[in-house]
Amino acid sequence: MKRIIPVFILILIYTTAGAYGLEPLEELKKPIDQVIGILRDPQYIDDAQKKLQHDKIWKIVRGVFDFKEIAKRTLARNWLIFTVQERKEFTDIFAEFLGDIYIEKIQGEYHNEQVVYLEQEMITASKAIVKTKILRETLEIPMDYRMLMGNGNWKIYDVNVEGVSLVKNYRTQFSETLLNETPAQLIERLREKIKR
Repeated sequence: MKRIIPVFILILIYTTAGAYGLEPLEELKKPIDQVIGILRDPQYIDDAQKKLQHDKIWKIVRGVFDFKEIAKRTLARNWLIFTVQERKEFTDIFAEFLGDIYIEKIQGEYHNEQVVYLEQEMITASKAIVKTKILRETLEIPMDYRMLMGNGNWKIYDVNVEGVSLVKNYRTQFSETLLNETPAQLIERLREKIKR
């Protein structure tokens, strides 16, 4: 009986760890390291290869960000005035908008910066903050990722750079826009920005 209990505990720990996957910090580290590897890859120095580099980074980003949660939190109570179809359209177009802005930004501004993984702070069993900093020559830029557990994986639902939340920033902008425009007009506005 004494030997059965420790074996049972080991099985329980093993199966629980497998069910919940990696810790949030580890789950985040892999895709960030993959993106850095793509940014450092010399085959993408040529401008003709930038689109391919963008697409490879976007594929990784789509896997680690929960764009539906980001869209929902960004719209806050305005989410309720969107129809089911408008919510889907907004989520898709906002994801593409964010992807274009931030991937082009890191493609243009990356100069061998390092990412240091500091710690993870568990808020609840399914919510965490992973704290990192970017080392850029003489600068240290704090960057925190807010993550949720869903379907066995940790996904990002907000990024806080130097104290500025991505979600709160766009929530303010969209709240002001929706005082005078319909959800359909906001979606069209984002679509036009992507085209430009």
